Amino acid sequence: MSSPSADSDARVIESKAQLVEFLETGVRPDRSTWRIGSEHEKFVFHRGDHAPLSYTGENGRPGIRDVLTAFVSRGWLPIEEDGNLIACVKDGASITLEPGGQFELSGAPLETIHQTCDETSSHLRIAKEIGEQLNIGFLGLGFHPTCTREQIPVMPKGRYGIMRAYMPKKGNLGLDMMLRTCTVQVNLDFASEADMVEKFRLGLALQPLATALFANSPLKEGKPNGMKSYRSHVWTDTDPDRCGMLPFVFESGMGFERWVDHVLDVPMYFIRRGGRYIDASGQSFRAFMKGELPAAPGELPTMEDWKDHMTTLFPEVRLKTYLEMRGADGGPWSRLCALPAFWTGLLYDADAQAAALDLIKGWSIEDMAAMRDNAPKLGLETKVDGHGDFMGLAREVLTIADAGLKKRGKLSTSGETEQGFLSSLWESVNTGMTPADQILASYNGEWDGDADRVFDALSY
Repeated sequence: MSSPSADSDARVIESKAQLVEFLETGVRPDRSTWRIGSEHEKFVFHRGDHAPLSYTGENGRPGIRDVLTAFVSRGWLPIEEDGNLIACVKDGASITLEPGGQFELSGAPLETIHQTCDETSSHLRIAKEIGEQLNIGFLGLGFHPTCTREQIPVMPKGRYGIMRAYMPKKGNLGLDMMLRTCTVQVNLDFASEADMVEKFRLGLALQPLATALFANSPLKEGKPNGMKSYRSHVWTDTDPDRCGMLPFVFESGMGFERWVDHVLDVPMYFIRRGGRYIDASGQSFRAFMKGELPAAPGELPTMEDWKDHMTTLFPEVRLKTYLEMRGADGGPWSRLCALPAFWTGLLYDADAQAAALDLIKGWSIEDMAAMRDNAPKLGLETKVDGHGDFMGLAREVLTIADAGLKKRGKLSTSGETEQGFLSSLWESVNTGMTPADQILASYNGEWDGDADRVFDALSY
């Protein structure tokens, strides 16, 4: 949900132009400077009974704090809040905690998918080593398969307390989003404002397809939940102010300033002062810029406040000084490498990007909204108005992404291109089976209706 910030940016915001200029700092005209940043979350559980870890641990069993401490003992630098170890950083990457103890790796900005996949593999190898020592496991799914909301421990981070109080005022599933979901995402650069807009539009249009391909959350509280991606469904009833498909992105005039206006109009969660979080939930950043924030009368926002506020928006694609693709469920190792390959193939080659834009040019906002609404339940059976279903669309899109990766020509040390990272997605298209379908087949077959079998079968 957020990574530890670097040095705090204490510049006072004096005009909206500063906020636009901040986004403009993300423009990278030289493609050779473009990087790939991958992030993934996973559930942590005790091997004996598959229960989630509390923060401190209990009855002699380890807690999430012990897991972080184990990473610190391996050279990661600790980050504390109110005396609690809540994150650690190393070599441009960070490990952070989601509200329910989900464990997130936010990778460093890297040049190739080979490097991002090596980074992921190294992290999971160390996590597994720590798991052997602590008798815990790590599970990549989009939604917790067995626990109720009340059974999930809450992590001691100030921002999460404020969010937990505010979420039920805006939707019915916001607390589920916080406590019981995991995702994988990729962060990508852009060459110009116009390029950002094209990538933003492509990301929103094709995010439902990514949701279907990476669907991996068909279980809830031990039983099938009727969805392929229950995680994606959760976002439809979390907070309409800060989620959704963002139709204005497809309108003329979309650019950095239009995005700033949108972010300014999203109600706030909090501000940080003196290392502590102050509840500003539901209040206006525009009022903050006038010194009229009820939570802090007379205070003016800094650029750090703006960066914090931007992290509290949760659309399918999010703009910072880069673009975040946010529509996929957490999943197995191969899918953690496949997501950056999917979007890099589409968006980091000019011909591939043009071909993908041509593919979606006839889609209306209503078409895209319908795909977004249907993908969580129907997966690859989702219909594309006038274009068949997602099975056919996936073949077209993967063909474009494959060509884009081939043209990039980024080779591994053994001379392989990045195209191989799409193999698990091609398998889903060729078999019609996503990870969610495979889980349901096992649940109804060899697992004999025992959802707990997922922990042993699919942990890293």
